[in-house]
Amino acid sequence: MNNPPPPYGEQNYYQQYPKPPQERMNGKAVAALVLGILSIVIPYVGILFGITAIVLATLAFKEIRYSYEQGRGLAIAGLVCGIASTFIYTILIIMFVLAILLFNSAHTATGYELLSAYSFLV
Repeated sequence: MNNPPPPYGEQNYYQQYPKPPQERMNGKAVAALVLGILSIVIPYVGILFGITAIVLATLAFKEIRYSYEQGRGLAIAGLVCGIASTFIYTILIIMFVLAILLFNSAHTATGYELLSAYSFLV
């Protein structure tokens, strides 16, 4: 019941195929994702990071389409994060500027009213 080893001529050699080449990840897609996440997390410079993430994601889409690299999902995530943070920071900046203008005009209007009321009394 012991099987003897096969003779030399009958050895089974399996042909090893070369490994397929690793598909490359697009670097601009990775950078777009990183900058998109940073644009949400970092407060004051976030709008600049968001705009840069949008530009890099757009360039990554173009490169991925022509070179068949991986990273389309990363580019989409970077684009979404960049657009969202740019939109949020733009709204915040507009609200901040309007608040400054509103409080500044309210302060000067009250000052003029007080000045005119004071001159009327004297």
